Amino acid sequence: VLKVLSHIDSTLRSPRAPPLIYRRSKGPVQNYVKENGQECGFEHLPLTIEMWADQLMALKDLHRSFGKLSLELVPWHAADPQDNRESIRVEDLQFIVDAILEEIENKDKNSQTPSLPTLFAIVSHFPKLFDVNSLNDVYPRMNEVYTKLGEMTNAMRNLHELLQLDSSAPPTVVVDTVGKLCDVINKNMTEQVQRLLGTQDIHSIINKLEEHECFFPPFQALIQDLLCLLEISNLDDILPTVRNLK
Repeated sequence: VLKVLSHIDSTLRSPRAPPLIYRRSKGPVQNYVKENGQECGFEHLPLTIEMWADQLMALKDLHRSFGKLSLELVPWHAADPQDNRESIRVEDLQFIVDAILEEIENKDKNSQTPSLPTLFAIVSHFPKLFDVNSLNDVYPRMNEVYTKLGEMTNAMRNLHELLQLDSSAPPTVVVDTVGKLCDVINKNMTEQVQRLLGTQDIHSIINKLEEHECFFPPFQALIQDLLCLLEISNLDDILPTVRNLK
């Protein structure tokens, strides 16, 4: 016990100890004798420890209040709301205060920082641009716009690569190139139809189609009658069946 008291006494007498924590005893009941015979007073030590305990509890409340203040003033620097540490240090409070002071100093130095009315006008203008009914719908619509923008950016990048265009080519150039490509495809399709029908004249193509419309219905009716008459169902069996009858 004497060693413990001696260690406490040396701690209390250190330069780092607050002056109010150590006072000499005035009564014989509270005096303790150390190994070297000197007396040391601890009658105020319990009260001081209780005061420290109260201050530590108040430090948590102060840290919570600073967190709310930081959330209002600098929400981008606010600490994690789930941060419920048991021990709060003065350095934690100093960090929050320094962050707030830094933002205030930067705001004073930077005259381009938008004011609160300007930010409010920007937020109010967003619903008008993107057909939003309430402020609660702003964030979902912002996410939707961002997603659509990403899809459009990827599509334009792929079109630039497929059409072998420079990445800096504007959308109008991409649209014109796609239109020319469609014209080339349609032209090739027309040429293929002309080669298939054996004519290079559009009027001849029309005549061919009209001849087909005149010829095909009677031919189809004749084939159907032959299939029924010969009691067969396959077109390829018509000729062998007729030869057998002959």
